[in-house]
Amino acid sequence: MSERRAEAGADRPGSAALPLAGIRVVEFVHMIMGPSCGLVLADLGAEVIKVEPAPRGDNTRRLVGAGIGFFTTYNRNKRSLAVDLKQPEGMALVRKLLAGADVVTENFRPGAMDALGLGYETLAAAHPALIYCSLKGFLEGPYEDRTALDEVVQMMGGLAYMTGLPDRPLRAGASVNDIMGGMFGAIGILAAIVERRSTGRGQHIKSALFENNVLLMAQHMMYAAVTGTPLPPMSIRTAAWGIYDIFETADNDRLFVAVATDSQWRVFCETFALPHLLADETLADNTRRVAARERLLPEVSSVLRRFTKGQLAAKCEAAGLPFAPITRPEELFDDAHLNASGGLLDIGLPSGRRTKVPGLPLDMGGRRTTLRREPPLLGADSRAIARELGYDEGAIERLVGAGVLTTPETAVS
Repeated sequence: MSERRAEAGADRPGSAALPLAGIRVVEFVHMIMGPSCGLVLADLGAEVIKVEPAPRGDNTRRLVGAGIGFFTTYNRNKRSLAVDLKQPEGMALVRKLLAGADVVTENFRPGAMDALGLGYETLAAAHPALIYCSLKGFLEGPYEDRTALDEVVQMMGGLAYMTGLPDRPLRAGASVNDIMGGMFGAIGILAAIVERRSTGRGQHIKSALFENNVLLMAQHMMYAAVTGTPLPPMSIRTAAWGIYDIFETADNDRLFVAVATDSQWRVFCETFALPHLLADETLADNTRRVAARERLLPEVSSVLRRFTKGQLAAKCEAAGLPFAPITRPEELFDDAHLNASGGLLDIGLPSGRRTKVPGLPLDMGGRRTTLRREPPLLGADSRAIARELGYDEGAIERLVGAGVLTTPETAVS
């Protein structure tokens, strides 16, 4: 396994210092859940080889509408091998590749990899140290063969109900289960790598959208268990804190402001010159402030409305109070903190234009993850990977000519 060759996985000078340098991951994935798992591993230094079907590649490359940015977002720091697995020569090449893999990931419909002869049992029989991660809609059980999407599990797993109005379920505003499901897959892979160092054996890791969504609902399930009553949707819930709201400002804008502790309550009253509220025993702790929200919020709203958004934000920041502007996604490109802290990576779009993309939300020993490889063109690494597997130039040209391998020059749009 390539884990034993630490420097072999380095994509660029300095990559060997990354935590997962030397780990080879071969992914058979598309959309978000599978690619996000590989993204985490790739950003942490693993060599991630994205196996794509020749000659057109991952369908995610051609998505439009809300999906137009998926490929660029989740496929940086990866290599692309475009190969026709329906041809014996293509399958033979991939099997050679898998013989040197530490990890395989896949997120296709149940049974698809088995039908190709690339299921866990088949590969593990030949490579017992292989770690194999399946990213699915459901873990084993009555639902396991159902087709799932992020929105499907949000609807059946309580998240859409908690996000919307009581009679109007609403999906969350991002692919939360796809991304978190990919993250849990990566966590399982990392745990399996550690375990393999003592056992010498790999294992089959499974991560699923539905079970991920249910974990998100755990706090609401426990509310019902503790109180004996269901928690209403977030849109009409009783807040857990006395002040935890969006407030109008003098310049017809809005700012979210929160008072989450009793010490913050004291600071809040001092900051906004409200000694009578601080002296009011019926507001002395958060429990009583929650009970008094009906009379408390109008007075607080009236006071905060005297300030512009900028003035209110400055006062809250100086006092150490939680606050937030209501930001749209496109405004994050210019966020001062993200740009100063390395939270945004410079990246190329398929059009050739440059933009920024969020990096992993991690700081490891003072280091942020970086862009080592642009999201690859289809088949960008097909020739190089074939060479690494021992194919000579003549054999590679024959494979390209026969359509077994696709390169950027032979890709079909």
